[in-house]
Amino acid sequence: MKMANSLRGEVLNLYKNLLYLGRDYPKGADYFKRRLKNVFLKNKDVKDPEKIKELIARGKFVMKELEALYFLRKYRAMKQRYYSDTNKTN
Repeated sequence: MKMANSLRGEVLNLYKNLLYLGRDYPKGADYFKRRLKNVFLKNKDVKDPEKIKELIARGKFVMKELEALYFLRKYRAMKQRYYSDTNKTN
């Protein structure tokens, strides 16, 4: 039972973090929120701790991918803002 409680906390923490990251999703926060909720509800009946850990690992991977997406978007915006003048002169 103790294992289930610790995994439950991890799952809730993962959900909160993904929900926070979803605010800036390119297709919109509402789209991301609906998809996130559907994925978590689809897997709500999983009881096997190993399967839950696997799903948590997949969720953490998605978090890293989202962070990379946002970083790349920020980098492109900054590059466009600061280096657009040099491209015009060349």
